[in-house]
Amino acid sequence: MSVRQILEPVKNLNASKTVIFCIGNRLKGDDAAACFVCDLLKGKIKAEVIDAGSVPENFIGLIIKRAPQNVIIIDAVDFSASAGSVKLFSPQPAESFSISTHSVSLKLLCDCIRSEINCRFFLAGIQPAQTGLNNPLSAEVRTAVEKIADELIKIFG
Repeated sequence: MSVRQILEPVKNLNASKTVIFCIGNRLKGDDAAACFVCDLLKGKIKAEVIDAGSVPENFIGLIIKRAPQNVIIIDAVDFSASAGSVKLFSPQPAESFSISTHSVSLKLLCDCIRSEINCRFFLAGIQPAQTGLNNPLSAEVRTAVEKIADELIKIFG
């Protein structure tokens, strides 16, 4: 399935009412995937883009203050697929994924935001190949990053 098909559920979202929330650790190989998506999106789309790094919990207040209707979380997620695979999830199953660089589960993060504002969440997960310290992005994940950014620019540009 192409990235365009995977992101189909978000294609009609209102850009001015959507936050793209990128989570990852730039020092841990493919865990940085969302950070690189963020870099490619900044200044090119109408939706707000937040690079939360490895501390997404620090941005809960900002998202609540912005009160978006939609939050698209982008993160490296191990869902046992081939490296660079992309999948769109609801946040509920995210709690079972191994996301070792974050001190708060994505489900808890979404629950905290949802307790204050009414919004929909989408999780665009990118399957990492490796998350070793000081490793660069793998070729497969770099390709996925570029495809996701291209599609989001088409949708929200």
